[in-house]
Amino acid sequence: MSPDETKVGAFFDLDKTVIAKASMAAFGRTLYRDGLLSRRILLRAAWSQLVFLHLGASEEKLATLREKVLRLTKGWDRERVSALVREAMDEVVEPIIYAEALELIEEHRARGHRVVIVSAAPMEIVGPMADYLHIEDAIASVARVDEAGLYTGEMERYSYGPYKSEAMREIATKYGLDLSASYAYSDSATDVPMLEAVGHPVAVNPDRVLARLARDRDWEVRHFVRPVRLRDRVPVPPPVPTAAIGLAVAAAGTAITILRRRHRTAAILLPPVTKQAAAIAALTALRPALKRSLQSRPIPKR
Repeated sequence: MSPDETKVGAFFDLDKTVIAKASMAAFGRTLYRDGLLSRRILLRAAWSQLVFLHLGASEEKLATLREKVLRLTKGWDRERVSALVREAMDEVVEPIIYAEALELIEEHRARGHRVVIVSAAPMEIVGPMADYLHIEDAIASVARVDEAGLYTGEMERYSYGPYKSEAMREIATKYGLDLSASYAYSDSATDVPMLEAVGHPVAVNPDRVLARLARDRDWEVRHFVRPVRLRDRVPVPPPVPTAAIGLAVAAAGTAITILRRRHRTAAILLPPVTKQAAAIAALTALRPALKRSLQSRPIPKR
């Protein structure tokens, strides 16, 4: 290993780059089971995720969603949330980690690179995730808490867009990393500042905007398609039994498949405005199925 190799960083976005789902949505059932989320909120979250997946989420939409989440979590105990996430790690995350991401992480480690998880998700999710993958460093959003350790409904640090690249530069300074020789991996156009901060940007499962930008800038593009159980690579404790809302998750997966097929047809037959209307109509048609899935589950008792 050359001296220069020890100064290289490998920065991985989390959602749909290391894992196959959005981390905050993935832990929704855990919070529901513990009584922190209601069935109605879960239904709305599943609906919003389907819309964002098919129609995309602008910065304005994401900001609105962030404010709603902050209001929702006001008064929650941070330590309790963190403990719930750690306890549910095997159940929620272990089956949805991309094999290709694990292989890349292992490859970077073998070359002496410093691996860092970079996510807009809360540290209460990202920190345990990094520990689970044996990654020492994590960049994540931090919600403000009061003296009792309860969320105030305000954000202390939002790890999003340009804020990710700022945090990456801080990590680089801390460990003496050469960002021009470093790597960054992400699926979203919102992470362009993160990708621009390094010498080796890689678009992973890129959204349409990022795919076009990667093509224009001649960035490397990779497609991760093989979720793998971490236990197949590293021995881990037995999984916790799957709990409520499993049917809703299955319905969401089916909905996404149907929407993609309809999107391909609409792309040929319809102009852009009508295409968006068709997507909204398709999502609306699927909403009752999601609602029935959630209503079929008992309300958790505290």
